[in-house]
Amino acid sequence: MATIGHWINGRNTGGNSTRRAPVYQPATGRQLHDVLLASVQDVDTAVGVAAAAFPQWSQSSLSERTRILFNFRELVNAHSEEIAEIVSHEHGKVLSDAAGEVQRGLEVIEFACGIPQLLKGTYSDQASAGVDVFSFREPLGVVAGITPFNFPAMVPMWMHPIAIACGNTFVLKPSERDPSSAGYVAGLWQRAGLPDGVFNVVHGDKVAVDAILDHPGIAAVSFVGSTPIARHVHQRATAAGKRVQALGGAKNHAVVLPDADPGFAAEHLIASAFGSAGERCMAISAAVLVGESDRLVDLLAFKAATIKVGPGHDPASRMGPVITAAAKERIENLISVGERQGATVAADGRGLKIPGYEDGFFVGPTVLDQVTPAMDVYREEIFGPVLSVLRVADVDAAIEMINRNPYGNGTAVFTGSGEAARRFQRGVHVGMIGVNVPIPVPMAYHSFGGWKDSLFGQSPIYGPEGVAFYTRSKVVTQRWPSSAASSEASLYFPTGR
Repeated sequence: MATIGHWINGRNTGGNSTRRAPVYQPATGRQLHDVLLASVQDVDTAVGVAAAAFPQWSQSSLSERTRILFNFRELVNAHSEEIAEIVSHEHGKVLSDAAGEVQRGLEVIEFACGIPQLLKGTYSDQASAGVDVFSFREPLGVVAGITPFNFPAMVPMWMHPIAIACGNTFVLKPSERDPSSAGYVAGLWQRAGLPDGVFNVVHGDKVAVDAILDHPGIAAVSFVGSTPIARHVHQRATAAGKRVQALGGAKNHAVVLPDADPGFAAEHLIASAFGSAGERCMAISAAVLVGESDRLVDLLAFKAATIKVGPGHDPASRMGPVITAAAKERIENLISVGERQGATVAADGRGLKIPGYEDGFFVGPTVLDQVTPAMDVYREEIFGPVLSVLRVADVDAAIEMINRNPYGNGTAVFTGSGEAARRFQRGVHVGMIGVNVPIPVPMAYHSFGGWKDSLFGQSPIYGPEGVAFYTRSKVVTQRWPSSAASSEASLYFPTGR
């Protein structure tokens, strides 16, 4: 059985790792290979290599960086199918969904290709008599990314292209559950001409994560994952003096107003709730229906029951398995708890067996009606193919429900009323909002990030705020006096004149 090693200084290596973890194929339940789990020393080696590469890379010209980024963009584009196949194989999501993931990562690479424009500073001529003021941005040093299992290709690409384009060197700790795409992408960086040591990958678990958070040689940490771990990452890395952006979990609501088209709303709610088996931080997991809406619930249950569930490589599959047997058990238990607490199971995905894949980690699309905010299925982030349906009297009650929730990642409203949509988008305490768009993930030239318990730390990820996160500003005030000029120095506080 193959063992996946680290990528340090431009080559695969086992380092000093003595521990391993199994990597499963979720569709079959069988182990694919082992992945090495980094020791503290392995992390230190990777950081040391990145630190050694930083002086030369940080002083490289914008032309050189842009050339490599364009090369990298072309290679990722040319090999997008291979990356998608790796993701589908180890994560379980269907190939079309994996291909979409790669495309959204590619968009961030394309944004980073414009780094000369993004790093342009400012200049104020003659701010005072004979004095000019200008600013520019510099890289931080060695930065690190800790990424989740649900988007093993896309989320790392939300980090490392921008960080590297800004002149930093990078250490990636991908999820140990589906680690192979990280090594594949590392090879593409090398083929693009990136100097060895600028991009490194260490696989691992909590030992590696805490080593990254504590390491004095790392200037900044980007994290995407669950809220409890995001909080831990933020607190521990901040205590170690690092700049931190930590994106946590979500409980995303979609509000359906009485004037919305029920067929349109149902189709998009189903897609957003059950795409990637619900393992998305932007998945809609709570549908909030305003007014009388039994017809919409019937539509949701019908459409959920018609979704073809199967292995990701099967073109007929619209939804694949969840990531592990433990995840399957937890999701099914939460459905059962919801039923015991009073929810009505309108579509039941428990106990699903796919012929030929009986040992796979499959949970079918599930719709729970008559859910209340007191139930576990509403309070917890399920991270599986479960859509909870709640009922409220009006849009103001829906806004109040959303604002009471501790998460503030994404939300959506389905309506034909511009006035109601405007009231909704101004009233909810949520970072990303969709109007008749159920998964409002911003394009790469904006930035991604929620509010409340969905984001801890410095800033949202990628886009303009990503560039700001991976750089710091210098402001220079300069004068070039002529030899004949008098000093005219003063003890008074300097002012413009």
